[in-house]
Amino acid sequence: MKKTLAWLLAAAMALSLAACSSADTPETTQDGGETTEPVELTVFAAASLTETLNQIAEDYKTVAPDVTLTFNFDSSGTLKTQIQEGAVCDLFLSAGQKQMDQLDASADTSVNTEGLDFVLAGSRVNLLENKVMLAVPEGNPKGIDSLDSLAEHLGAGDILLAMGNSDVPVGQYTQKILTYYGLDEAALANAGCITYGTNVKEVTTQVSEGSVDAGIIYGTDAFSAGLTVVDEATPEMCGQVIYPAAVLNTSKHQTEAQAFLDYLSTDDAMTIFESVGFSKVA
Repeated sequence: MKKTLAWLLAAAMALSLAACSSADTPETTQDGGETTEPVELTVFAAASLTETLNQIAEDYKTVAPDVTLTFNFDSSGTLKTQIQEGAVCDLFLSAGQKQMDQLDASADTSVNTEGLDFVLAGSRVNLLENKVMLAVPEGNPKGIDSLDSLAEHLGAGDILLAMGNSDVPVGQYTQKILTYYGLDEAALANAGCITYGTNVKEVTTQVSEGSVDAGIIYGTDAFSAGLTVVDEATPEMCGQVIYPAAVLNTSKHQTEAQAFLDYLSTDDAMTIFESVGFSKVA
């Protein structure tokens, strides 16, 4: 009886060791190569990248079939806050340098005032450039044909302008335009001449629905929504509109995240970006 029991225990231990060995050994394909474990990448991206990144994701399936891309699109300010609060994110694409700087330990402390350290060293790139545009609803009821004209109407208090909140890059660019024309944003808002959106898509929707007389948005969003653009802000008015991107050092899939970021700079991906009005950073 004792011999039988000892034999059973030995057999059980052998099976257990074999199972552990099998679990630790990568599976192999028929030709002897190792299979790749599926990876889900979570990408936080500015709302203005929605259409292009969804299209690029379809193409990327053939490049990296074992990688699943999950996107979180919102204003860069909201995304920055979510990352800071511990949200799972592998790659961050911002519509403004400020929001990326606030997460980058190497950025100036006057911007990264909290000493946050989320950007993986060496991964940050200036990926794209966009344009800030003045768009009007169908028919352009107020006859606004330029930013100069917009400024005149705002001064007269006879129009309603849609713009992004102050924590949204497109809102920050708009604030610079208002300052360029010597306009007081707070006074205009109190007079009922300005309405806000939490991201550029909300501003775009207000223009599309004709609930405002004009809106300041990105050229790419105007293109995607089929809106009429009447003017483009110059760099003197609001600076360059640069989209930085970086892998996060909190990512558990840094290699795969870097590979996708590298792909976004390829000619195939850039063709899609450029089709809606983005351009490579000069």
